[in-house]
Amino acid sequence: MAQEFVETKLRGDRVVIFMKPTCSYCIMAKEVLLKYKFKPGCLECIDISGRSDMSNMQDYFLELTGARTVPRVFIGEECVGGGVDIAELEQSGKLEGMLQSIGALQ
Repeated sequence: MAQEFVETKLRGDRVVIFMKPTCSYCIMAKEVLLKYKFKPGCLECIDISGRSDMSNMQDYFLELTGARTVPRVFIGEECVGGGVDIAELEQSGKLEGMLQSIGALQ
């Protein structure tokens, strides 16, 4: 169930953050992404903290991405990492190009 839920959320033209609202790294990732002007429906922040399958979902993240922690940020169907990774992509100037390459920005 957790795997199916994650897979239904990932699409080539959108950014998805799986997060917990009290996690400082999740907040950082969301704040970085909110600096950009996304097309409607192209940015989704999913709070996994209240889900009964949260642990299974994090196990699937480990299998899929090599890390169990949140946030797990997907640009298109590719996981680019967590909060620090997104901040580093922005600082390097690479993030905007990645977002444009999938057509997520206005």
